[in-house]
Formats: sequence, structure tokens, C-alpha cells
Amino acid sequence: MLRIAVPNKGSLSGPAAEMLHEAGYQQRRESKELRIVDPVNEVEFFYLRPRDIAIYVASGQLDIGLTGRDLLIDSGAEAEEILALGFARSTFHYAAKPGTIGGLADLAGKTVATSYEGIVAAHLAEHGINAAVVHLDGAVETAIQLGVAQVIADVVETGTSLRNAGLEVAGEPIMKSEAVVIRRTGADADDLKVQQFLRRLQGVLVARTYVMMDYDCRVEQLEKAVALTPGLESPTVSPLHNEGWVAVRAMVPAKEAQRIMDDLYDIGARAILTTAIHACRL
Repeated sequence: MLRIAVPNKGSLSGPAAEMLHEAGYQQRRESKELRIVDPVNEVEFFYLRPRDIAIYVASGQLDIGLTGRDLLIDSGAEAEEILALGFARSTFHYAAKPGTIGGLADLAGKTVATSYEGIVAAHLAEHGINAAVVHLDGAVETAIQLGVAQVIADVVETGTSLRNAGLEVAGEPIMKSEAVVIRRTGADADDLKVQQFLRRLQGVLVARTYVMMDYDCRVEQLEKAVALTPGLESPTVSPLHNEGWVAVRAMVPAKEAQRIMDDLYDIGARAILTTAIHACRL
């Protein structure tokens, strides 16, 4: 069986389980379950702390895992990202008291408090900055107020927590993270079970990104219509009973669907419909 690590809690857990369910995999019914077997799909799921998943996958005891890019890099484990999943996005920044840090060079000689010392240490080393890194679990905003550090490095979403602590973002982002699928570095890239798993998740990603659009248009407007809805390879075009009309079907980006419908209507297309895509293979 394919052995897969899944986050057991936190911001990664719910969306990961939802994506796996959409991909056709059985998921646990109780949060206390640490392991389930999906015999139909020949998969065994292990529910682990998100920070530990990269370590387990790197050990070779588990084939693949779902975790955050930040947690993968911070672990230093011999594991690699093989598919980005598009949820749990976050951005890492340095932050300090207003006016104290203008850029990376100003970090030299300072102490940086963070829950992600692996990421921060690697980033500082990459840019040749000599600074101390202190590990703190949980919220790190108070580290400056209490004199533990002059700078913090943490996930920044709206910046509200920083402002409430009297801090501001300093310099460019350290990194951008999101949920990813990982495997052990050097593992067989052609493993058929892994490839099937990835195809299923890619199908979910496409289904979430696109909608199916159907409409009728006059033959003389077909080229303009196809230019608006080129599809992936090309749209499906079928003649209608009424001469001079055709029915067109194509996948279009969900975010652009309303604009495309307006443009189609403007060139004379009618009976324009969109439907959700629940699964696909490209």
C-alpha cells in the first residue's frame, strides 16, 4: 500500500482532508484516529504533527506526505516538494520596531526570534548576514518588547498582530509558503502509485480552477467565440438543428467566467451556461 502522511491538526489539516476526499480517498471520521486504511485505493494514511511529516517521509518509512513548504524547509530533512496544492498560503517576513531595520544588511549583529530557525538561519547564511537566531514556540511578537531579540521572523498575513505589538515589516519577504506534497529526496520519481496519487490531486486542482462553459452562437461568430474560449486543446463544436447555429463547450478559468460570459453575449452568443467540474484528468 501507498503510505501517506497527512497533517493531524492546524490550518493544514482540514483543507488537506477535504482535498483528499475530493480526490476519492477515504478519510478519518474522528480526529483521534491516527491511522486509517483505504483498501479500495490501496492507501494507508497516517495523521501526524505537521512539523514531523518531512522527517517521517525523509526516513523512508512513509512514501509521501502533505505538509507546508515552510515546514519542509525548516526541518532540513532530506525530502523534496513535488506538487504545490494552492492552500494554506503564507508569507514570511522580518519585523522590528518602526525605523530600526531598513533592509537585510541592518540585521547584522542583531538577534532574530522565530519559530522557524531553520528557514531564518538558511536565509541569513544565503545573504551573508551574521546574526543570532533564537527559537521560540508560538507567538513571537513579544520577544522584542521583553528584550529577547531586536527582530522577529514570522508569518505575516494582514499585519494586524504586528501593528498591535508596535512592530512593522522590515525588508523583502523571506519566503512564500503553501501546502505541498513531498517525497524522500532520491525516491523513485516513476513510482506508479505515487504518480496516480499526484494525478488525482492535480485533477482536483484543475476542477477547482476551471468551470465548463456551454453556449450557442452563429457560425459567422464562431471564430470570435473560440478566441474567447480556446479551452485546453480546443473547444468542442457541434452543429445545432437550426441551420447556421453551433453549440460550443470549453473549459474556462473560473475567475474569468463572468467576464467571458459578458463578452460572448456581446458577440451574439446565447444560452450561455457554466457548470462546476468535480474531477478531471488532463
